[in-house]
Amino acid sequence: MSMFLDQVTISVKAGKGGDGMVAFRREKYVPDGGPAGGDGGRGGSLILVVDEGLRTLMDFRFNRHFAAEPGENGMSKSMHGRGSEDRYVKVPAGTTVRDKETGALLGDLLTHGQELKVAQGGRGGRGNIRFATPRNPAPEIAEKGEPGQERQIELELKVLADVGLVGFPSVGKSTLLSIVSQARPKIGAYHFTTLVPNLGMVSTQDGDSFVMADLPGLIEGASEGVGLGTQFLRHIERTRVILHVIDMSGMEGRDPFEDYLLINKELESHNMRLLERPQIIVANKMDMPDAEENLEIFKQKIADLKEDEFSDDIPIFAISGISRQGIDPLLNATAKLVDITPEFPMYQDEEVEEVVQYSFTEEEPDFTVSRDDDATWVLLGEKLEKLFVMTNFDREESVMKFARQLRGMGVDDTLRKMGAKDGDLVRIKEFVFEFVD
Repeated sequence: MSMFLDQVTISVKAGKGGDGMVAFRREKYVPDGGPAGGDGGRGGSLILVVDEGLRTLMDFRFNRHFAAEPGENGMSKSMHGRGSEDRYVKVPAGTTVRDKETGALLGDLLTHGQELKVAQGGRGGRGNIRFATPRNPAPEIAEKGEPGQERQIELELKVLADVGLVGFPSVGKSTLLSIVSQARPKIGAYHFTTLVPNLGMVSTQDGDSFVMADLPGLIEGASEGVGLGTQFLRHIERTRVILHVIDMSGMEGRDPFEDYLLINKELESHNMRLLERPQIIVANKMDMPDAEENLEIFKQKIADLKEDEFSDDIPIFAISGISRQGIDPLLNATAKLVDITPEFPMYQDEEVEEVVQYSFTEEEPDFTVSRDDDATWVLLGEKLEKLFVMTNFDREESVMKFARQLRGMGVDDTLRKMGAKDGDLVRIKEFVFEFVD
């Protein structure tokens, strides 16, 4: 079982607001005590926070449901309930968050301590002290707490690395990473030895440093789901410089130039913008027979790709991972290229706009009316259902207030126009009542 998890769907639920209370003052020598029911407390929100100590989403492998605590109910003597603490869920840096249902981008968490609220806690219901008026100085009305937001979100981890190693399986990427950093990836003489991305901190002789990622080997068709590459191509999106490692010995019967073209084709098929990253070609296994001859042929074919004499040359560094030849010049050139290469935006303009929460959206109707097979009228609608769950049906005044709210929303008129008659049954969620014309 791979001990790396880079994509997971979790359920988050914020806390419900506390219920408001109906209470009255009962004090000696205080005649006609007024209302004294306090408000409910705010429910806790659910917040994602970046923890630099995490590297994978493995913590979500067995626990995929997260809920915050509800607020405390209001109390007598005008005492308000206590608001609940927000719940924080730790995620690794590089986590992208999307709404499962709509696919909307909610946020991109990159730096330690960065927070993103993914579920808003419900507000506390109002106690009867809030409903006192000159006409009704002792109301028996109180609200229940507002439900907390509940949703499913998708977490996707994209490795944070300055430099990404790409290339066919068994070209020496893991060996190179183990030589230039303290990373210890699994190395073997067979394809797909690397099953998960590996990260290493690289320091150069010039005192520069950068993070390098060894990504599982790509093969032809990876962008269409062939091999392992489709799982990890997303990690290349965050890298600023690509080291394209090529087996120049041709020991496995592959042509180095064809390998170069095929890998670039896969990068382009996955995301057109990947080819905007500057590349350095790493000609590996130069200690093997025929490598020098293959390199000369390769350089000539690369030169033939230039559109004109003014096009920039693609840097090529000949190295041997086993004998450690040519490593230092490669690292120095890579560090300089990282320094002058800006970070690439992760999303297109239209996607980034989805993050903005304050945007115009067409107003949805407060309710809709349908009819079940048993002839019961069914009322649906987010606003209407919120009023329903916040109504205390144990109190007659609260029920009458809810009836007035429905009438004000136009529910009575709509039912009448659709043919509802006196005595027909009307259902909101699990609550059924009779229509009175």
